This record gives sequence, C-alpha cells and structure tokens, in this order.
Amino acid sequence: MTKEEVKKRKYTLLFWLIFSSPVVLGFLLFFSISMGWWGFMPSFEELENPKSNLASEIYSADGELLGTFYIHNRSNIQFDDLSPNVVNALLATEDIRFRYHSGVDVRSVFRVFIRNIIGGQRSAGGGSTVSQQLAKNLFPRQENPSLAQIVIIKLKEWVTAARLERNYTKDEIIAMYLNTVDFGSHAFGVRSAAKTYFNTIPEELTAEEAALLVGLLKAPSWYHPVRNPERALNRRQVVLTQMARYQFISPEELDSLRNLPLDMSNFQIQDHHTGIGTYFREHLRSELRQWSRNHVKPDGSHYDIYRDGLRIYTTIDSRMQHYAEEAVREHMGNYLQPTFFQHWRGYTNAPYDTDLTQLQIDENIRRTIRRSDRYRSLRQEGLPEDSIMASFNNPVPMRVFSWDGDIDTIMSPLDSIWYYKHFLHAGLMAVEPHTGHVKAYVGGIDFRHFKFDHVTGSRRQVGSVFKPFLYTLAMQEGEFGPCTRVPNTPVSFELWDGTLWTPKNSSDTREGEMVTLQWALANSVNYVSAFLMKRYSPEAVIRLVRRMGITSDIDVVPSIALGVSDLSVYEVVGANATFANKGVYIEPTFITRIEDQSGNLIEAFMPHREEAMNEETAWLMLELMKGVVSEGTGRRLNFRYGFNHPIAGKTGTTQNNSDGWFVGITPDLVTGTWVGGEDRGIRFRTLTLGQGANTALPIWAEFMTKVYGDESINISKGDFEPPRNIPDIETDCSRVERDSPRDYFRREIF
Repeated sequence: MTKEEVKKRKYTLLFWLIFSSPVVLGFLLFFSISMGWWGFMPSFEELENPKSNLASEIYSADGELLGTFYIHNRSNIQFDDLSPNVVNALLATEDIRFRYHSGVDVRSVFRVFIRNIIGGQRSAGGGSTVSQQLAKNLFPRQENPSLAQIVIIKLKEWVTAARLERNYTKDEIIAMYLNTVDFGSHAFGVRSAAKTYFNTIPEELTAEEAALLVGLLKAPSWYHPVRNPERALNRRQVVLTQMARYQFISPEELDSLRNLPLDMSNFQIQDHHTGIGTYFREHLRSELRQWSRNHVKPDGSHYDIYRDGLRIYTTIDSRMQHYAEEAVREHMGNYLQPTFFQHWRGYTNAPYDTDLTQLQIDENIRRTIRRSDRYRSLRQEGLPEDSIMASFNNPVPMRVFSWDGDIDTIMSPLDSIWYYKHFLHAGLMAVEPHTGHVKAYVGGIDFRHFKFDHVTGSRRQVGSVFKPFLYTLAMQEGEFGPCTRVPNTPVSFELWDGTLWTPKNSSDTREGEMVTLQWALANSVNYVSAFLMKRYSPEAVIRLVRRMGITSDIDVVPSIALGVSDLSVYEVVGANATFANKGVYIEPTFITRIEDQSGNLIEAFMPHREEAMNEETAWLMLELMKGVVSEGTGRRLNFRYGFNHPIAGKTGTTQNNSDGWFVGITPDLVTGTWVGGEDRGIRFRTLTLGQGANTALPIWAEFMTKVYGDESINISKGDFEPPRNIPDIETDCSRVERDSPRDYFRREIF
C-alpha cells in the first residue's frame, strides 16, 4: 500500500469517524435514556395504562351527568366522541404535520433551532408535537429544572412520544391528549371544558367554540373568555385563521365566524356548589366514602372516588330533580319568604316568636356562633373566647344570600347570623314506591350558603303526618274501616307520675259528635287519635313504624299519637311509600350500580324490602288518606291547584307552627315536603300562615304540576290498584254520613 493510499484511508476513516460519532453518541444517548439510566422512564405497562386523576361521574337514571367527584375535574372520552371541529382546530394550531411524523417532527425541530436559537425569533413557535405534549402531560416534569435537566427532559419526552406512537393510533393519541390538557376553570380534559364553557358535549362543539377551547391551551388564565374576553376573542381569531390556512374551513366561513361575538352565557364552573342535585351529591359523597372503605380494587387498594374515574349510576331523574328545585325556589322565593319577612317586620327580636324569652334567644344566637366556621377557625388559632365574641361585632366585606341573587355588602358576622335567621328552609324527597328509587332530592334552599341537609341530615317534629301510622293499626286489626264512626270527645291518659294528660283539638268543629275515621284523619282531629292510641298502645305503633323503615328514636308515650317525634323527610317519605306499594316497605335507595372507568361492573345495589302490612290494610289507608285531599286539610290541591285525580296525602303542623309538612301519594310517586326555620322558635305566629297546608303543600303542588306536564316522564293520574281481595268494608263515607244514628247504631264504636 502506497503512502497515498494510506493517507487516503486515514482520511476516510477519520471522515467516517467524525460522521458516525454523533450518530453513535446519539444512539447511545437515546438508548441510555430509554433504559432509564438518566432517570425515570415509563414502562410498557405504564404507557398502556397511563395513570391520571380521573373524576368519578354521577349519572341520573335518565342518562344525564349530574356532577363529578374529583381532584382534577377530568373525564375521558374516545376519539369518536369528538367533534371534527375540535380535531381540526387542534391540528391547525398545534401540530399540522401530526398525521405524518412518528412522534417527533424533525422539520419543526430544525425550524425552531434555526429561528429561535440562531435567528433569535422568539415568535417562531415551539417544536413540540401533540405526542410530545401528551408525554409531558402523562409524565410531568420536575419543578425548577436546570438547563441541563431541561435538555434531558426534552430528550425523554422525544423517546416517550415515539413509544406512544408505537403503542397507540393517531386518533387515540389525539383523544388522550385532549383528555389530559388543562382548559382552566377547574376543567381538565375537553369533556369537562365543553360542559364548563358551553354546557355541551365534545361531539357538539361548533367551529367557533372549538377554536376558543383550543386557543385556551396556550395560556388558560391569560385567554380566559370571561375574565379577559378581548384576549380570548383575538386568540380565537388566530385559531380560526389557522383552520382556514390549512383548509379546514373556507374563507367565507372564516369571515362569518370572525364576526360572531363571544357567547359565554352558558359558562359555569363545574364544582360541588353548582348544577342540579347539589344536596343529593353531597349526601352521595358521604355514602360513597363509606362504600370505598369497604371495597377494594384488584390490586388490594381501596377505591378512591376522587381519582379512580368511577361511574356512579343513581336513581335520580334529572327532569324531576330540576322540577323539584324549581318548585322549592318558586314557592319559597316568590311567596313564602316575602310573606315571612312582612309578617315579622317591626317586631323586636324577629324572627323569633314573641313567646321566647330573651335568655332563650341569646342562647340560640350563641349556639349558632359556636357552630360557625369563623368561630372554629379563631379557636384553632388560639384566640380567647372574649376576643372571638368581640370579633363577631366587627363589620367585614361579605357576600350574602338573597332570593334575588347574592348581595355584596359590609356587615358584622353577628349581623349576618341574624340576617340568615330570617330565612325559612325546606326539604323535599320523591320516591318511586314500587322500586324504592329516589327520583328527586332537595335538601335546602341554596347549597352554597346553607349546607345543612333537610332530607337525611335533619330530624324535625312531624305533627299530624304521623297519624296515618296510628290509623294503620286500626285498619290492620279489622275492627275499623275508613267509614267507622268514633266519638269526637276528649280522651285522657294517666302518665307515669300519676298526672292526667288530655290532648286538645285545634278547633271545636263537630266536637261531641260521632265522626268517621276518614273525616277525623282528613281534619287532623286529636281526640280521635287519642281514642285510637288508648285502644292500642304506643308500643304497637312503634313496632309498626319500625317495619315501615323509621329508625329514629321514638319515646314510648301516648303523645306520639299527635306527632311529637322527630323524624327525617327520608324516613317519612319511605314509610308512606309503603301504602302505595301494597304494604311492602322498600328502603329508599340512591344508587343502582357502580362501574369502573372501563365500564366493568363493580357492584349492583338492591334495596332492603320488608312486608309491613297486608295489601288490604295498605289499600284501606290510601282510601282514608284520599279524604285529606278531597275534604280535609289538603283540599286546596283541588280548588287552588286543580288536581282532580286520586291523591292520598297528609298535612302536618307542629306545635306553635314550627314545622310544616305535606306528604302526597300517587300510584307512581310519593313525595314529602317540609318547611321550617333554622331554630324551632323561628315560625309564623298564626296557624293560617304557619300550617303545613300553606308552607309545605304548595311545593308538592308546584312540583307535581310540572311532573304531570312533562309527558316524557309518564306519571300516572289513575287510581291506586286495589288488592286481589277487596275488603267488604264501606269506603264511600259520604253515604255513611247521610245515615241516621238509628240506622248506623250497630256499627258504632264507643
């Protein structure tokens, strides 16, 4: 070999060494990165099953999303669930060559290198592909990395992006990316964003809506359409222009869409205080926390409702829930609360009743102060009691509730307590009697300001709503029927201390006469309730109501005949649904099934059932309770609200009008309503205003008017199905009332 050849070979080797060294070094670098030598790299299993905090979704029985439990409000969708407008806007703005590269767009990398680094053009844009951005979202970077760490992190994202491209289709990567991005306003993922900003679903997003959402990805706070509408509009124009540039929309469409104003009328942050069923969702949260503690995943860990993306299917009907909330809002906000304000205007210590002492009122206020978040927070800070109490007299800015909308004002915390004491509260629950499925649940008047739940969390004195349970014993034993006459005369009980207790009627109508049981129940006659209690016993009544699902403490005293016990709306409605279900109690239930994020069934729920009475007794009770609506305390359902089909019901008004109740029973739906003040001393002074027929019954009437008006719900207006063996007992009491005492003497019960 000549010197020339040696020299030539030497230069050739040097050339290939210089040429191949970067390639080899690059290969070794990427190989070492992929092996995890430079830090964490996701495994194949982690790429196949990337972990993220998925919100658990709550669905109504009619398929509507009621809300979510979340750390990040994120719910996954598939590519087929996306509007083409979203995909087009994303690709036009973020990665137009997405369909052609394999995770890393070399052309874009060189463009960024030349323009940004060499040319100093900071506006030249970034080179990250959608796949790289997905890698960054799935496997977040460490905080405050150094320049060297940033380089390594970027290379890791390249490797991860390439792996993602091998494991997933292009469509799947787009869907995964849109599931992971933050759109601001607690909306993680396009599904939450569509709901938050436009109250719609991803597949129905229009071009201008999709452009706005994709524009948010650059900086959700900076381009927020509510806080910064001008910036958001300009950013939307940029995205639309990009869509036109790459022919996703025509120039004519671009001109038309540019002129559309921002429409954020449907914007609502999806949190626990908004949407329908807020009280229901909060109650569900407590039930699901308990459920999670008792159920484990295949890996042995407990389910987490905030991270595991569970699908919770409930019994709630979104239409009925909406109507129930409307009914409460309309009656309380438009009539009852203004009436209550006017009723107490000018009175000292309003809204507390005039028969309360100053000492009792002061103690109620002190108790409320100690229950407040402000008080507990100051106690935790170590402030002495006198300093805390003094702070409640210092005016501070605050936002308070009103039926006309929240009010920004300045007042002392003590004044705010007195202000809120003026508001009456309400609870409503509707249940399907043959399944036990709860169809509507309204725990109060406004969850943002009044968190206390008056369906399951509150127990209040029930008054005459309890009387049907006592009458059930009379029907069950067979010696009484709805039209049996009994004396409307005083009855006394000897108490444990030797004293006599004699309940009084609320009016002297027909006192001293023989009256039918139907008339007595319809008019809440206390003498007759005492007569029946004397004939049976408190123990017998308690045994019956236990079979009807009532679990609250009930004192074994004769006065339970008048409804002195404290029960929840949940218990009262569940027990009354027994009558409409032919005597079989079904525990009211809220959940039908729970699935994991992939749709696999975790658990299906079946309610507890118990036969509380025979079907003949249940039917006789319905016949009795129809009289409440046709001629008794619930008759305003007929003459004021126009109901003329079979309805069984019962009103209830407690001592001094502290609580108003109404339970309405129809063949397909049983609904109970309660109205009262925060404290029992807060009430109307007159029976006319404070009775359940005026406070609680109208909510039922307005709710059922809306339900009957919605033909898609299909609630029957027919009569109750009679038992297979109809009792040979008179139920048309109008004929009995026309009988002379001599004609009816043999059937008299003394």
